[in-house]
Amino acid sequence: MTLDRFYPIFDSVDWLARALPLGVRLVQLRVKDRPESELRAEIVAAQALCRQHGAVLVVNDHWRLAIEAGCDWLHLGQEDLDEADLPAIRRAGLRLGVSTHDHAELDRALSLAPDYVALGPVYPTILKKMKWHQQGLDRVRAWKDLIGDIPLVAIGGMSVERAAGAFAAGADIVSAVTDITLHADPEARMRRWLEATR
Repeated sequence: MTLDRFYPIFDSVDWLARALPLGVRLVQLRVKDRPESELRAEIVAAQALCRQHGAVLVVNDHWRLAIEAGCDWLHLGQEDLDEADLPAIRRAGLRLGVSTHDHAELDRALSLAPDYVALGPVYPTILKKMKWHQQGLDRVRAWKDLIGDIPLVAIGGMSVERAAGAFAAGADIVSAVTDITLHADPEARMRRWLEATR
């Protein structure tokens, strides 16, 4: 299955309801610090919305709820990997994306036969505090050389203007968060992304 080249990440199903009608075909739901009943409702609603629009939903972290909701894709960070039941995830048929920041994490990710590998932050990011500094496009090139045919997602400080450089360096997919959610006109920004990645 070929994933779309534009991969926005949102923290609520409300954002998906704005993005999917525009033609977004790959989206991650990344919801943190909510009661399980609310998380379940968000994931179920997001999955239904994505199916309605022919889009791929990737659930961040909440693997049990993703299995329960019959989702197809899961994204795990390195900390998430420590607690996830990977055999159960694979038995459920979930495809898996994994975050990486250094060679040790990449080795760990590759040992799991992931369906995509994410590298970040490519540029400085304001989304979350992390010990990892800007990776840069040279690291994107190095990662693509190491992972071969596995899709590579560039994330962190990405914008429409920076996307072309990430693709040229070997990224297959570019992920964006605040470039959309903090934009004065998020719908217009998503249309620009779609034009730049199609």
